[in-house]
Amino acid sequence: MNGTIALLDYFEGKEAAALLIDGELYDFFAEEDARAPGSIFRVKVKRQLKGSGGVFVESPDGDFFLHQTKGINTGDIILVQVSSYGDSEKLPRVTTKILFKSRYAIVTPFAVGLNVAKNIQDDERRIWLKQMVSEGLEEIPYGMILRSSCKSSSDSEILNDCRNMITAARKVLSDDNNELGLVHRSHSPHQMAWREWNDIPAADGRSGSFAEYGVLELIDELKNSKVIINDCNYHIEPTKAFVAVDVNTAADISFAAGLKANLAMAKDLPRQLRLRGLGGQIVIDPAPIPKRDRKAVENALRAAFRKDTVETNFVGWTAMGLLELQRARIRPNWLNL
Repeated sequence: MNGTIALLDYFEGKEAAALLIDGELYDFFAEEDARAPGSIFRVKVKRQLKGSGGVFVESPDGDFFLHQTKGINTGDIILVQVSSYGDSEKLPRVTTKILFKSRYAIVTPFAVGLNVAKNIQDDERRIWLKQMVSEGLEEIPYGMILRSSCKSSSDSEILNDCRNMITAARKVLSDDNNELGLVHRSHSPHQMAWREWNDIPAADGRSGSFAEYGVLELIDELKNSKVIINDCNYHIEPTKAFVAVDVNTAADISFAAGLKANLAMAKDLPRQLRLRGLGGQIVIDPAPIPKRDRKAVENALRAAFRKDTVETNFVGWTAMGLLELQRARIRPNWLNL
């Protein structure tokens, strides 16, 4: 199937959303528990962990790890927002810098001012958006960022979304109840699809759409560590310490085989990591290339991850010629790879 379509269905009995581009699975959201990134909890500070620069905080839904400790004391009851997933041996991380994110706006109570996303480069549009929102809202009590989706959206849609986010922020931040626990749940998969997948020409919300469009088979392919691209392949294998990526030229024995394989991997890797829910330290063992070609591979990786929705930083090359990346853990490893 050619074209782009968003599918809103259920996977293994839970709400899910899939984004297909030319028949390829480009993104996928599956229903998560209450401790998913974006959820806001009222917690109690337990104790500081010496040498870590952080503290443990507790709630009825479990413990979290808070890195920022300035002005926070043992026994304090505070609001925090989940920022990354944990696992069986690591607690989920939380932050006190709470934000409320929607399709057109991000409300930032910790940072004042009305700003427009850098991706909107039309100066006239930027000026109009700030003027329209400033005049259209009765009050802007918090900081706010107008997202890139405002580039071509209607004024009424943007204003309604901004009002809803301000209302949600007020409801959470003005609640002086000291009861510990969840106070604001992260968006559901269908809500995430609406929030993050902009400019989608078609959407199918029918039950059974996953089966009809072959999404279930595409998900099964993700359970294999081997990824085949053209005449080369690479393996993605998560370990306790990091995610290992091994690039191979396969049957290609041409002079430029190594560079071609590495460039193909660089273009595809963000999608694979996003779909598999992998983050943390990423270590890439590229196909053999001369040092003069390293810059080309590095540039290809940077360009690919700039388009990704998950923040990923290029750390650099090791003495052994490996590539190191650091990626946020904001997607669940729902495949249990």
